[in-house]
Amino acid sequence: MIAALRTAGLLLALAAAAGHAVPAAAPGHESAFRAPLAAKAPLLSIARAGARLVAVGDFGVVVLSDDDGRSWRQAQAVATRQMLTSVAFVDAQRGYAVGHGGTVLATADGGETWTRLHDAGADNVLLSVWFGSAQRGLAVGAFGFALATADGGRTWAPVTLGAGDDHDRHLNAVFAGPGGTLFVAAEAGTVFRSADGGATWTVLRTPYDGSLWGGLALQDGAVLVHGMRGHALRSADLGRTWTDVPTGTTQSFTSAMQLADGTIVLAGLGGAVAVSRDGARSFRTTILPDRQTLAAVAPGPGGQLVVAGLAGIATRPMAAP
Repeated sequence: MIAALRTAGLLLALAAAAGHAVPAAAPGHESAFRAPLAAKAPLLSIARAGARLVAVGDFGVVVLSDDDGRSWRQAQAVATRQMLTSVAFVDAQRGYAVGHGGTVLATADGGETWTRLHDAGADNVLLSVWFGSAQRGLAVGAFGFALATADGGRTWAPVTLGAGDDHDRHLNAVFAGPGGTLFVAAEAGTVFRSADGGATWTVLRTPYDGSLWGGLALQDGAVLVHGMRGHALRSADLGRTWTDVPTGTTQSFTSAMQLADGTIVLAGLGGAVAVSRDGARSFRTTILPDRQTLAAVAPGPGGQLVVAGLAGIATRPMAAP
């Protein structure tokens, strides 16, 4: 299950270097498993590198698409065989991927080749990362573990977001909100917010007490978080109050995006795809026929979706009107 992967076995630590230079690699690691059907491997994260889509997953697999997801090919070289759990790009060339065993990789050529940079430690699991610039970033993970960098990922320092019962919450996703705020979606219905770039944090409570797996800043200035059992919660006041918006499903949501036309899409377990065309005030959910467990979603060709999950990556119709 993606739930188990995200909370018990993932690591994410995004590094963004200045310019197009990539720091020296950590030595002594095997290369990614190569396969003719690499796009059918379990894939957990998708990012856009300029016009290119890049997806990462099990066995160090990285696959690339230059036609909006119609076709995929495996990256030329990836310096790990660990499961990669997340990927992000600073621009069309510079990107970072992370995964199990504390793996941090970097690319300076749009995902064609990946160099191993750093091990965050096999006992630490990082699940999400944010970068406000090529130099300054924050990675968060299981049991309250978080790291910050001010030099593009070359070095990292520990950060504490909460105290008491909030000290060791699983920190599932960090994302930028309106006006330079930062949010972290966490377990037990908890959201952390920072108004100073991650230096200090405020604990926010939502009406739902289960795990929140992700979040998104919306075009209208609202904030959306989503997670277990079909929950999607919207805030129009930077997290001071939240509305639990019905989605019509109990399938858990793992990923979210907003299209240029304002349409919001949630994707998750059991092939659940929820669509909102009114700023996340309401959703209509469709279960895709293949019921693929979805971990990530991105815009695809001709109004379709690119979805990635345990069965690999594919294009699917948006389905819900």
